[in-house]
Amino acid sequence: GSKKGEGSSSAVPSPPAKVWQPGVDNLEEGEELQCDPSAYNSLHAFHIGWPCLSFDVVHDSLSLIRTEFPHTVYCVAGTQAEKSSLNSIGIFKLSNIRGKRREPVPTKSVGDDTDMDSDSSDSDEDGEEGNDGGPAAPILQASSVNRIRAMTQKPHICASWADTGHVQVWDFSSHLNALAESKTDVSRGTSTVSNQAPLVKFGGHKDEGYAIDWSPLVAGRLVTGDCKNCIHLWEPASDSTWNIDANPYVGHTASVEDLQWSPTEPFVFASCSVDGNVAIWDTRLGKSPAASIKAHNADVNVISWNRCLDDLSQTALSYMYIANNLMYTFFILTRLASCMLASGCDDGTFSIRDLRLLKEGDSVVAHFEYHKHPITSIEWSPHEASTLAVSSSDNQLTIWDLSLERDEEEEAEFKAKITDQAHAPTDLPPQLLFVHQGQKDLKELHWHSQIPGMLISTAADGFNVLMPSNIESTIPARDA
Repeated sequence: GSKKGEGSSSAVPSPPAKVWQPGVDNLEEGEELQCDPSAYNSLHAFHIGWPCLSFDVVHDSLSLIRTEFPHTVYCVAGTQAEKSSLNSIGIFKLSNIRGKRREPVPTKSVGDDTDMDSDSSDSDEDGEEGNDGGPAAPILQASSVNRIRAMTQKPHICASWADTGHVQVWDFSSHLNALAESKTDVSRGTSTVSNQAPLVKFGGHKDEGYAIDWSPLVAGRLVTGDCKNCIHLWEPASDSTWNIDANPYVGHTASVEDLQWSPTEPFVFASCSVDGNVAIWDTRLGKSPAASIKAHNADVNVISWNRCLDDLSQTALSYMYIANNLMYTFFILTRLASCMLASGCDDGTFSIRDLRLLKEGDSVVAHFEYHKHPITSIEWSPHEASTLAVSSSDNQLTIWDLSLERDEEEEAEFKAKITDQAHAPTDLPPQLLFVHQGQKDLKELHWHSQIPGMLISTAADGFNVLMPSNIESTIPARDA
């Protein structure tokens, strides 16, 4: 975002645009924030009615990797309605997402980019019906949804945490098929209501919860964690039934906030808790954690295990370790990216750990204190091993590239090519790649695993779909 003065006449030029930092800068009288559309390849906003605390991107069959506009995405989301009786789970399709590819160095000023405004808008008016193509949303009646996740191997199977204390598993295959077969001009803005029963409704937890994750390696394997520090393991018995271990995994002393399966070890998962700890579990070793780390000095809200899909063997990352106001730099081969676990804290900090260093005591390889409010979501890019996205209660979505280091000579050459200077702050971390603003009360974000560079986020005022122009993903080469 940038800010500039209002009320300037033609005789007096307006002051230059300035990058605005929430929590640092104040808006003075007569000033307003303006989005710089040149910063995005695509930017859209939409809502599906009530705000959604949680959602997930549904893997589709369009193609494994796609880079050409327009795009189509499928998502599943749970609402946070004013009354519990109004809550629902919505499955929606967003089609005809438009945008454009941009040069790495912008050549136009902020106000001259009319093509971007016509192709891709962040206004609710353009996004309310799904940016010219949806969402068309079959709705299933449900309790208030704390968190929802779609299975990677069978995307039509979704699990949701309800505020009633139940975990439910749903089969959305008929609804997803209907969306896939629907035509844009017929289905735009329409919805159907279904009172479909869940495949499973588990009431074995002692309280409601938020932590839930499907295994990326074993189809149907699930873990769920509640606010009473208990974690239950689900093992698939068939396509529609599960054996759920009644004896919980217990190792935290407070609410389990998030769970993540290992991308390489089928029996290993990680958890984080209000007790400030991150724990690593091996289901073959009993019901206690294999390792427990004091990760932060406050509640650990979210974690993300690096699951990058690329061939990573040729690239080296520069990890910045900050301690005692000193910064240390060292290199790790990105083929070992699956050892990296990110955690976000209630005090606004987030850290990166190399799990291979747990036995040595201090496994932190990066620690950032940019955000000043609680971290609400964190997720590694599925296409770039060194890149992760973070959302915070300070209404910022930030993207970080841990492979970046400050190069003053390169910065000077870049600035010389830009016609309009952004007057960016000089004290920003060099790993901070992008800052997205404009949403209120950000709750959750996800990368799209099939569209490199695309992020979707949910907040109190709806969803955003964004593709920053400076996110360059390595696309696997296609066979000739």
